[in-house]
Amino acid sequence: MKILAFSDLHRDKDAANVILSASVEADIVVGAGDFATKRTGAKDTLDILAQCRVPLVVVHGNHDAPSEIEHICGQAQNLHYLHGAGMTLRGISFFGLGGEIPSRNTFHWNASETEVNAAKMLTACPPNAVLITHTPPFGAADLQNNGNHEGSIAIRDAAENLAPQLLLCGHIHHAWGSHGKVASTPVHNLGPTINWFDV
Repeated sequence: MKILAFSDLHRDKDAANVILSASVEADIVVGAGDFATKRTGAKDTLDILAQCRVPLVVVHGNHDAPSEIEHICGQAQNLHYLHGAGMTLRGISFFGLGGEIPSRNTFHWNASETEVNAAKMLTACPPNAVLITHTPPFGAADLQNNGNHEGSIAIRDAAENLAPQLLLCGHIHHAWGSHGKVASTPVHNLGPTINWFDV
């Protein structure tokens, strides 16, 4: 299976169009959150991406309104919203968890989960899945520009315990394009560019 993955478009229509064009070579497209900016404009990019002819699996980012992402995906045949839930496509399990984990700011628009809630939701993730999260796991592809790790402990623990075959994330802009490992699981912080994976 050939996966095209990205994150953090933040209303960038040009980037969305590039992804749409590249999606003709993909079996599955994955969007790891932040289609909007401060809960505004998610449709700017999702309306473009809804034209993908292959399944597009998404989670919400901390800038997105989860209910809006769910609604938009419910109106499009190939858009699939996952948050604490999974699905099987072409024999591969996909599981998603959106938002900032844990919350590190108090802006009214910030969509987040506590580490406790995230850990509970992640127990439903099957082993050997492709795990899609907005927040990186703590300690892998999660370095801020000040050198601090700002990933999620719950996501790290799930990766250690459930051994996903791939973990795709975004959120921390300074870490876009970086990768690492949690136990045997490769972790990739995507950013708003084209990233290819074979599973």
